[in-house]
Amino acid sequence: MNLMERMFLPAIFKGMSITFSHLFKKRPTINYPEEQRPFSAVFRGLQILNRDEEGRERCTACGLCAVACPAEAITMEAAERQTGEEHLYREEKYAAKYEINMLRCIFCGLCEEACPKDAVYLSQTFAPSNFGRTGFIYGKDDLLIPNPLTDPEGHAKAKGTIPQAK
Repeated sequence: MNLMERMFLPAIFKGMSITFSHLFKKRPTINYPEEQRPFSAVFRGLQILNRDEEGRERCTACGLCAVACPAEAITMEAAERQTGEEHLYREEKYAAKYEINMLRCIFCGLCEEACPKDAVYLSQTFAPSNFGRTGFIYGKDDLLIPNPLTDPEGHAKAKGTIPQAK
């Protein structure tokens, strides 16, 4: 080894040139709340309970989504529709209680495929962070899409047909 190699100067300059070249490259990270990365078209996010065109709930509490869920994250209780509630529920039977434990959910999409009424689908939004375990158990009120008759803008935003505000 000659004197230049013993002083490690060539290796130091080579390392500094690599470090300096990284200063001008695009950063792979994004500033999340201000910027949101685009998701692929097949992204499976948070579950949503769908409504029909008249604003009635599509879920008939058949339980196929709960049976198809490999993580057993979905629980529901069925109830009979009462007289005068025809504008709220599509069928005679509806889900009085519908809960999804997002800590158990693996976002496989089997609940969406098992539903014969297209009541459950996975949206393009992901489950937000929370401080407690109970905050990850979403009830029917949290999962139900807005009514298209009373809140058409919220319904379109939840369906993903209009771009969300940044």
